[in-house]
Amino acid sequence: MSQPGVMNETVKSRAGLALNDDFLRKAVKFTTERLRNGKKTASEEHGNWEEWRERGRQIRLHTIAHLDYYLNEFVNHARANGVHIHFADTSAEAASIALDIAVHKQASSVVKSKSMVSEEVHLNHVLETAGIETIETDLGEYIIQLAGEAPSHIVIPAIHKNRYQIAELLSKEAGEMLEPDTTVLAGFVRRKLREKFLEADIGLTGCNFAIAETGSMVLFENEGNARMVSTVPRTQITLMGMERIIPSWSDLEVMATLLPRSATGQKLTMYMSGITGPRRSADADGPDEMHIIIVDNGRSLQLGDPEFQELLNCIRCGACLNACPVYRHIGGHAYGGTYSGPIGAVLTPALNGNIDEWNDIASASSLCGACYEACPVKIPLHDMLVYLRRRKVEEGHGSKLETIGMKGFAAVAANSRRFAAAIRLGQIGQKAVVRNNGISLKLGPLKGWNSYRVAPSLAKKSFRQQWDGLDQELNGQHTVMDAAVRERMQQLIRNRKKGGLKHGK
Repeated sequence: MSQPGVMNETVKSRAGLALNDDFLRKAVKFTTERLRNGKKTASEEHGNWEEWRERGRQIRLHTIAHLDYYLNEFVNHARANGVHIHFADTSAEAASIALDIAVHKQASSVVKSKSMVSEEVHLNHVLETAGIETIETDLGEYIIQLAGEAPSHIVIPAIHKNRYQIAELLSKEAGEMLEPDTTVLAGFVRRKLREKFLEADIGLTGCNFAIAETGSMVLFENEGNARMVSTVPRTQITLMGMERIIPSWSDLEVMATLLPRSATGQKLTMYMSGITGPRRSADADGPDEMHIIIVDNGRSLQLGDPEFQELLNCIRCGACLNACPVYRHIGGHAYGGTYSGPIGAVLTPALNGNIDEWNDIASASSLCGACYEACPVKIPLHDMLVYLRRRKVEEGHGSKLETIGMKGFAAVAANSRRFAAAIRLGQIGQKAVVRNNGISLKLGPLKGWNSYRVAPSLAKKSFRQQWDGLDQELNGQHTVMDAAVRERMQQLIRNRKKGGLKHGK
């Protein structure tokens, strides 16, 4: 599966392509609005949503703060259940371990349920290069696999495609024209994948949550394909981010409430499977052999970092993407990595530990905070985006022109006379370009902004210039002030002069 974009491209250039794709913008906007409205309805109907969010946040905070303990507990219980546990420090190592297992089992085909970690480590490419057929069984993942694309959304990978485009892709695979009807298209995929399930040597899954107290792993899905993947093939491989741990089954109740409502607006996911080791002798189905690959790939770099540790709290619901005004306009591929939207803008540079390579991705945000309001575990992504921007500048990856501009602004703003002079100069200089109280000129720093909107002009009189009149009004020359209020304000002024309120005291 190809990765969108090329690393020498920028978010701005990729976003430019997306902004000129009217269909993509309409498709993404339509689906994200439907998901966002569904979440709003489901959370309101549930009641006490903020209390549940806080409970979810506390579970994740506690778990990540004691991740070594719970990870060790999970591993010990999983091994006692007959599971083979592998640890992978990097994405290349994770893919290599999965390939080694497949080669050892002499596998010729692998069926996969949806797994963002497998996308993260580019597992499909590694297996296919080795001559092992790898089939996505989630409908959305199967569609983008046929298209040779990466997921555009964490939960709905093919969010950017409509049924006509999907019909075209599936018709090529079927060797006949299929009607652009959801039932027809889903029916074809179901028949096609049924054969693949029965033929596969290995089933490969992701992991929504791993239960430390029993060594179990839990899968959430809506199509039933993960159950087929985890029961029909003789060998199962699970790729699991090291942060996917939660302490107990009682904690899962909270996550099972938060995740589906936040992701798709469902009260409950259609299928929730708890898997505790390979098949026992009394079991009717299930794999004979089970492997769990626990992937670090930069996650441990966030532990102990006061600015980014909460990033590991993410439960991969995609709610922040649905709420983000930037994502709704440019889609997922413009972000250039496996993860998109606000979570991707933070997670990608954090996991890669390479601000230089991803030095523009944190700028793909309006910092409106909608992602925080949508997040079921209250991750302050908007704050993290600011931290990334600061680190970008501190490490010398900022724009030279921006640096010069900020230094110039600091020099002007640090002196009241220079600042006042700059305001007056701006008010005079703008007269040549102001039309209807706005500036539409596409030149210099205004070019990007004015390509889509009109910049407001400076007011004829700034707040500072209006202050003398306001000060006179405040002192009662234009209005009569209540004596008690006047006395209180005068006392505040006296305290300030004495330094009593310095630094907020």
